[in-house]
Amino acid sequence: MQRRTMLGAAIALALSASAAFAANPIVIKFSHVVANDTPKGKAALYFKKLAEERTKGAVKVEVYPNSQLYKDKEEMEALQLGAIQMLAPSLAKFGPLGVKEFEAFDLPFIFDNYDELHKVTQGPVGASLLKKLESKGILGLAYWDNGFKQFSAKKPLKNPADFKGLKMRIQSSKVLDAQMRALGSIPQQMAFSEVYQGLQTGVVDGTENPASNFYTQKMHEVQPYLMLSNHGYLGYAVIVNKPFWDGLPPAVRAQLDSAMKDATKYANEIAKAENEGDIENVRKSGKTQIVPLSAAERAALKKALVPVHKQMADRIGEGLIQSIYKETGFSASN
Repeated sequence: MQRRTMLGAAIALALSASAAFAANPIVIKFSHVVANDTPKGKAALYFKKLAEERTKGAVKVEVYPNSQLYKDKEEMEALQLGAIQMLAPSLAKFGPLGVKEFEAFDLPFIFDNYDELHKVTQGPVGASLLKKLESKGILGLAYWDNGFKQFSAKKPLKNPADFKGLKMRIQSSKVLDAQMRALGSIPQQMAFSEVYQGLQTGVVDGTENPASNFYTQKMHEVQPYLMLSNHGYLGYAVIVNKPFWDGLPPAVRAQLDSAMKDATKYANEIAKAENEGDIENVRKSGKTQIVPLSAAERAALKKALVPVHKQMADRIGEGLIQSIYKETGFSASN
């Protein structure tokens, strides 16, 4: 009888706790700067769905897309201060934070395909990079793909010489700055939320983006040419405020880890398909001319850009670059 009483009390306590969580759920504000219909936007909403289902309402995830809360330069500080709990910033944003090693992902032509990329992001090299964020009060949970970048501009781009003198928008990254200078163009740092207007008004002449960002932000309306260069990678790290995450009840944290694992698988599965689909959407719009590259033209572009690896080795770390080369089988000549 006593055992039944204790069991009944335990069940009552659990039900009481569940009711308390439902009435006062743990709120996770998840902010990002792209549209809901991009790979990252869809993955964020999928994580919200899984997290709320698996915690049975103990957690509520509020997703804020399109820089509704913070722009590029503001969001990291907001996370560190605890004003928001979760972000998925592009990997280039960790350089200005003082973790310059992440700029290895910005190196042009360092990955030729998703298989090579995932050997790094899903292996020990990627894990060791996320670990470096902890001293900043940030915990890295996962890498999410967006895709490989294409150059766009107000004029056709086929050869390295075509870039000379163009004002090209970049994220805040020393590597991307060096990349554009290697092509003879003028790098212009600009918040993602301001790029459409910058292109429309001629403040910048061109930019680089995966097709999903290019199309969903309607850049095809203000960029007449899109070069299929696949010259660089744009990905994200899903990060959280470390004190907040560490303070979660262990059972809740385990459920959220499970939701993040499945959301990451979903994010990476849709990224390639979304970008391929949006190249076709750009083509069908009739507003932007798609400029494919021959093998020789791509080789010429790679030859012009690969020296950036050596140029940035002191900043990023020669050892890290070599470890990526080893994982991917990088070759400068193909």
